[in-house]
Amino acid sequence: MDIKALRQEFIKLYGDGDDIREYLSPGRVNLIGEHIDYNGGCVFPCALSFGTFAVARKREDRIVKFATTNFDLKVEVNLEEALVYVEEHDWTNYPKGVIKELMGKGHEVGGYEVLISGNIPNGAGLSSSASLEVLTGVIVNDLYNLGEDMVELVKLSQKAENLFVGVNCGIMDQFAVGMGKEDHAILLNCDTLQYAYAPLKLQGAKLIIGNTNKRRGLADSKYNERRSECEAALADLQIECDINALCDLNMDEFEAKKHLITSNIARNRAEHAVAENARVLEAVDKLKDGDIARFGELMNASHDSLKDLYEVTGVELDTMVEEARKVAGTIGSRMTGAGFGGCTISIVKEDAVDTFIEEVGKNYEARTGLKPAFYVAEVGQGARVL
Repeated sequence: MDIKALRQEFIKLYGDGDDIREYLSPGRVNLIGEHIDYNGGCVFPCALSFGTFAVARKREDRIVKFATTNFDLKVEVNLEEALVYVEEHDWTNYPKGVIKELMGKGHEVGGYEVLISGNIPNGAGLSSSASLEVLTGVIVNDLYNLGEDMVELVKLSQKAENLFVGVNCGIMDQFAVGMGKEDHAILLNCDTLQYAYAPLKLQGAKLIIGNTNKRRGLADSKYNERRSECEAALADLQIECDINALCDLNMDEFEAKKHLITSNIARNRAEHAVAENARVLEAVDKLKDGDIARFGELMNASHDSLKDLYEVTGVELDTMVEEARKVAGTIGSRMTGAGFGGCTISIVKEDAVDTFIEEVGKNYEARTGLKPAFYVAEVGQGARVL
């Protein structure tokens, strides 16, 4: 639904009036650097051109009215009462958490009514939750002139997901959503929040997102288990290594010290983290040099590591990547996101895009029984007032 149509729906729902405002918060995809945001590594995401639209208007009371075109559920909350997680409130728990964080900073937040429409496939791993959280921060910040900068809204959005929703996510998703820049990816150190933009020049190739349509929920995935395995590996390494995170080590240092990790599983997890961080840094350099072929090889190596060492891919993602790599014009293909379903990201030569979508779609469905969806991704701006 475009923003004009959404505005008309808002007026139908809430009535006409002054100062109706419009907002957009994108989805995101991570090009390379998976499961290292919580291990002190660098990631390389970009914002997408599609995402979550909102139309909102300030109210004179302290009632917040949530509605969306995506689901029937509408929720009202009174900010005079404590904001708490309520399972029946479903998707509105994400914005509620962000409002709670803003109020916790001492901001005077009043009521508003909002109608939201997202075109990020829910559960696909393109960060519909982070998009909704940062969108809420932008809306409240704008309506009530709170004066928070985007990096602070990003941090508060992550905190809301950790503490209010109860998902122990890193900051990459919210950062990419909030700080995205058109035609650029972001090299981000998730520990220090140091970042740099890198132009995304693919020289006659396109980014294709493949949705396996195998839904995944971050909270009930193996995400927290993987984090604890990495923490165990780090604790073992710290017996001899003066490090704060696994990605403080380079591969040579890791090879010399990996015997300290007592669990084979934890050693595999740590090896993925250290090697993936090295791949990210090389990938950014290769992109700057225009070496798209090597960038694709690094994407392939990333997926293989996530499959064999980190064990977060699953049949559907592996099948889609296998089929993608069979197409002659595919430069590189990997899973993206937390895994266990969700999406792949592939770099495909422009003249092979139609063949890729047809062949991968047909063969993936024949092998899994699931009908996939594909998006030729355009790299967009971060969350903003329209």
